[in-house]
Amino acid sequence: MKVFKFGGASVNSIERVKNLAEIVAANQSGPLVIILSAMGKTTNALEKVAGAFYAEEKEEALQLFQVIKQQHLSTTKYLLVFRYNACLAQLTDFFTEIEWLLHDKPVRNFDYYYDQIVCLGELLSSCIVSHYLNEVGITNQWIDVRDSIHTNNNFRDADIDWLFTTEKIRTNVRNLITEENKIIITQGYIGATEDNESTTLGREGSDYSAAIFANVLDAESLSIWKDVDGVMNADPKTYPDAVLISDLSYTEVIEMAYYGAQVIHPKTIKPLQNKHIPLYVKCFLNKDLPGTIIHQKKNKNLPPIIVIKENQVLIELKTQDFSFVGEEPIIELYQLLNKLHIKPNLIQTAAISVFVCLDDKPEKIEQLALAAGVLFDVQIEKGLSLLTIRHYNEDVLSTLSESKDKVIQQQSTETVQVLYR
Repeated sequence: MKVFKFGGASVNSIERVKNLAEIVAANQSGPLVIILSAMGKTTNALEKVAGAFYAEEKEEALQLFQVIKQQHLSTTKYLLVFRYNACLAQLTDFFTEIEWLLHDKPVRNFDYYYDQIVCLGELLSSCIVSHYLNEVGITNQWIDVRDSIHTNNNFRDADIDWLFTTEKIRTNVRNLITEENKIIITQGYIGATEDNESTTLGREGSDYSAAIFANVLDAESLSIWKDVDGVMNADPKTYPDAVLISDLSYTEVIEMAYYGAQVIHPKTIKPLQNKHIPLYVKCFLNKDLPGTIIHQKKNKNLPPIIVIKENQVLIELKTQDFSFVGEEPIIELYQLLNKLHIKPNLIQTAAISVFVCLDDKPEKIEQLALAAGVLFDVQIEKGLSLLTIRHYNEDVLSTLSESKDKVIQQQSTETVQVLYR
């Protein structure tokens, strides 16, 4: 059993869907589970639909959704002949479900509606790809991942119910794998609560979905197909001199993901490490490139690894009576962060202040500021960027940070972080 995960860039055009079929055709000798992301920028487009709906701008939400709908119908029309009607019927069911929702009035919080709407992207892409593969002779079975991955109701960043999920994946996948049908196609990023409400696992959560399937099915390997040669030491779009790292340890990738590297979702590694399942990061534009292997082996002599996170917010929490920041307020702060499901990107303490750097999620920031205001005087600064360099040297640090308007710099022997305006 192998697990493949294809990201949105690998299915964002007719040509790339056909290219995906070639990769699958070359790897169908044994059982294969394929996890698919939404096509191209569909998730971003659906986020705008969710925003308009929640702002009670119904006509705008419906118009934005119509664009997404027509894009997928156009792709279907150009890809399919014999299976066009069957695919259209399945797509229409998905479209109708969202259109009914968009005619309602929002009465629950934004994160709930976000998940109900945004989850559509993966359902559409996997439906189209499944029908196309069947049409070109690559027999496969499509399944709705929401019948397999069970989560709590922490919408937009749901936690997995591993016991239920393990049982369902083993039943739903293994019962469908036969000598005639060795390929299962399903969705990444999404799951469902016990009340059958759709949830998402956090942005870029399709990697995590693939790792869950690999773990539960005791897969030989997981391959994530991307539009880069493998794992790079920096984003090549920002740093043209970025280099390929051919071999990485689970630990190193966990560190990279923690600091915001987009190549692998932060939760992906643990399910693989638990069962020593190697992860291959491969290039779908050239399937013959070796890519990067991520496994148990430790690394030596890695190049500086550079990560930049934009749209950061710095919250300064100052004690109201000018007392030193002690153990009790820090404990209460961490309890508050945990309660609101907020992961800080950087925390620094001073004599009477705590500085917390976070991703700019307005609703979460507002909740934190209001709750923390009981204990602290609160100041907020937005529009910041966070530079992280692992395995840094002074030359690299100087080059990347010397012209920055620094707000905070925090460093150890291994890693340096610079928050700047």
